[in-house]
Amino acid sequence: MTALDAREVGQALATLSAEAVVTDEGHDYTGHDEIGSWIANAASEYTYTTEFIGATTTDAGVDLGQHLEGDFPGGVADLHYRFTFDGALISRVVIEP
Repeated sequence: MTALDAREVGQALATLSAEAVVTDEGHDYTGHDEIGSWIANAASEYTYTTEFIGATTTDAGVDLGQHLEGDFPGGVADLHYRFTFDGALISRVVIEP
């Protein structure tokens, strides 16, 4: 999450399997090239802060909550990042309210 929030593409990709899929706003980004581009550009037109809400483990992986406040439409959002793992690497991330 730290690498993602800081748009540190290389560090974020190092946590993902080569075939990983990220779903954000209903769109799938598959593999390091698409996900790297998404990390570098997602919400880059907005300024916002994030606050860790909490995390729970699930049968599939980890569900992490994050509170965002900023100059994006609506100004406030609570998002869930649902991580699925393949061994030590993340194979899927679904971001949704």
